[in-house]
Parts: sequence; structure tokens; C-alpha cells
Amino acid sequence: MTDYEEYLGFLYSTLASHNKKNLVLAESTHLVADIGLSSLEVMEFIEKIEDHFDISIPLNILPDVNTIGELAKKVQELNP
Repeated sequence: MTDYEEYLGFLYSTLASHNKKNLVLAESTHLVADIGLSSLEVMEFIEKIEDHFDISIPLNILPDVNTIGELAKKVQELNP
């Protein structure tokens, strides 16, 4: 089982190239409001997560996922 910290680390490293404002990424960092991801970038990001962890992320959960921490928790739930 992969632990929460590993998910966070992967999300941080994957988001680094999108972090144009050079924010210090944290669990409370908002994917759209803070980092400024476009809808296309969000979909590409989700695809990278799915490929890396070999999971499928249902798109209907995305409206409930706003921060890096929330996304890490969802990925952990989907990857037993």
C-alpha cells in the first residue's frame, strides 16, 4: 500500500512544471485558484496520476477536489 506522503510527493513533483507563480506547494494549495491550472491541464494531470498509480479516477469526484491534499486523499482511497 502506498502511503499518503508518497501520493503528496508525486503530486508536488508533477505540479512543479505548472507552478508558474513559484508557490510553496502544500496540502492546502488550490489546484485552480492558486496554481492556475486550466481545465485541460487538470485533465492531463489526472491522466498522469492514473498512469503512474495504475488507477482510474472518476471525473465526477473532481468538483469535490480543490486542494493538493484533497486530491492525495482521493488517490489514496482509489488505490487500495
